[in-house]
Amino acid sequence: MASDPHRPAHKDIDVYGLTHRGLVRKSNEDHFFTGMLSSGVEVDYTSITSNADQVLDLERVASLAMVADGVGSTGGGEEAARIAVQTIRRHVSKGFPDAYAVEATDPEAFSRLLSDAALACHETLLERAEADPEHTRYATTLTLFLGLWPHGYLLQVGDSRCYMYRDDKLTQISRDQTMAQDLIDKGVLTQTKAHQTKWAHVLSSSIGGQQAVPVVTKIVRKWGTIMLFCSDGLTKHVSDERIGEHLSNLKSSRQTCEALLQDVLDDGGTDNVTIIVGRTVKPED
Repeated sequence: MASDPHRPAHKDIDVYGLTHRGLVRKSNEDHFFTGMLSSGVEVDYTSITSNADQVLDLERVASLAMVADGVGSTGGGEEAARIAVQTIRRHVSKGFPDAYAVEATDPEAFSRLLSDAALACHETLLERAEADPEHTRYATTLTLFLGLWPHGYLLQVGDSRCYMYRDDKLTQISRDQTMAQDLIDKGVLTQTKAHQTKWAHVLSSSIGGQQAVPVVTKIVRKWGTIMLFCSDGLTKHVSDERIGEHLSNLKSSRQTCEALLQDVLDDGGTDNVTIIVGRTVKPED
């Protein structure tokens, strides 16, 4: 893992995430994670510094972000989302060095790693549901981003979303795995009518559900690209146009997350909402 002087360092990443119960739901079944995969040396004790917790030569190799929206209201959804974030984070961090080492000659290495992680978690949740008669299911959506540089990989299961904002344009990178979107793809419904039907939020794929269909997409970014990940608690209340407005005026990821959350609450906040915003900032900026 040779050092790349053009790769964003930790100080060049502006990222923030939050989750909120909303104004209607009694509990929050969303979970999220942001972090990094790194190489280097972290000191326990040393005589050459007075700060034993100081990190020496720690290099950011990749960014990791996840949003999981638990399915159902019996408590199984919240636990499914928590288990998904925890187990997939461990699976990805364990398999990352091997995939990173062979990516140049095996372009599908990371796609396999992420798909295998999702399917392994899917089996875990199915077994958990079978062993626990108190819950009818343990299921969750999952949107995961593994950001190398300048490319990255998006893992999608369910209808939590990933957006990219660059060159003054907002693009939804993920595809909603819902029955409504399936009908749109088949030409049965228009985009507008589909969102007005009962199928709009009925998942056709979820981790721990009847079927899980992981989709991995490779993404290429550049300095200044903004990524946004969210549960559908955001998009039920805030339009793509409004999301684009916030991202076009972004001063900090935290400020933008909080402004989007306020839009959700001002519109009624009928669902749990989770938002992650991240961007690369050139040192000279």
